[in-house]
Amino acid sequence: MRPIRSAIPALLASVIMATSLAGCQFGDAEQETGEILIGADLELSGAAAQVGKAYQRALELKVEQVNKSGALGGRKLRLDVRDNRFDQKVSESNIGDFTSNPAISAIIMGSCNECAISAAKTVNDKRVPTIALAPASEVAAPATDRRYMFKLGPNAQDNAAAIVSELTTREAKQVALLHTDDKYGQEGVQTLTAELAKADIELIRTRAVQPTDTDVSQAVRALVTPDPDTVIVWTPAEQATLASASLAQADFAGDVFFDGVAAGELFLGSGPRSAENTTMVFTQTMAIDDVIATTPAKAARKQWFLDYTARFGGYYGYSSFAADAVQLVVDAVGRASGNGGAPNRDTIRGLLETSETDGLSGPIRMTPENHSGLMPQALTLLVARGGRWRLAG
Repeated sequence: MRPIRSAIPALLASVIMATSLAGCQFGDAEQETGEILIGADLELSGAAAQVGKAYQRALELKVEQVNKSGALGGRKLRLDVRDNRFDQKVSESNIGDFTSNPAISAIIMGSCNECAISAAKTVNDKRVPTIALAPASEVAAPATDRRYMFKLGPNAQDNAAAIVSELTTREAKQVALLHTDDKYGQEGVQTLTAELAKADIELIRTRAVQPTDTDVSQAVRALVTPDPDTVIVWTPAEQATLASASLAQADFAGDVFFDGVAAGELFLGSGPRSAENTTMVFTQTMAIDDVIATTPAKAARKQWFLDYTARFGGYYGYSSFAADAVQLVVDAVGRASGNGGAPNRDTIRGLLETSETDGLSGPIRMTPENHSGLMPQALTLLVARGGRWRLAG
């Protein structure tokens, strides 16, 4: 059921962090420094620099908030941020450094699917709990082979199901798909093909682009000749923006859907409103102005949005996942301490595996069988109106 739109309540600024944690006791290295160290392997340059920098900003803001809250007692949370340049080999070097450092309690990885997948064996062998923000299912599945690897972000199966459900409502008959030629893009083709077949909707053609491509116009033109009812864009935000412009230039008059990976800036930029009326599957955070703060979790999401935009002058959709990753680690540390245990890497891993919270991104639940925490209920339909994202309906 779609959320009801509303104005922002006037007293939102009074919302404070709900998490209350006991003081933590770490190993010898942490006792000497008084720090809890999280390694962050992010795409700060190269093809995915925009989302990587958004992750860095979100991580730093969340760490600052945790430290100011005193949630960890006398200890302070600190990040060690490394740039992997969207390069698997560079990422492997970073992960090797992190896993060899006994002061590192956990690792957070960025949007690079191949980087996270390649890191799984190392973090398992070195027993360092790691939360990846990359979308491919293979990042965290099967859980039996990814005991120390977790994933936070939209899942291809959930996104595809939500898109096809709406296409069924709109009585779509023929669909074309633009996707990246990487792990997540290939997964999108597979899941959408299956979901569309169940709904008796024809996938008439697909076109792939490389994750590093800065021109998708040729692929888009091939998709819309002749016109399908709908075009689904299954790419990161920068390429989705390019695809919107190319669709407008091709005078495509059908429906356009974005997968959740396309969630980038709140405002859709200058120039012609080529994304106007585009539908996207994502979390409420991209349209938080339309959400009534009827629960502490919704109020916290509004406050996060306000804090982020006040600090950085804008909002990036995936920032909430990075903040939730920090909170999951902090919560695991607090639970271990509250139970009288020592929150070492193995303890943190075990507690991450049973995490259950209503986070900034929405409901999150990890289990021993499922290390991808974002629940389908976190997703909703958004629509581009007036140059920004709003709740659909």
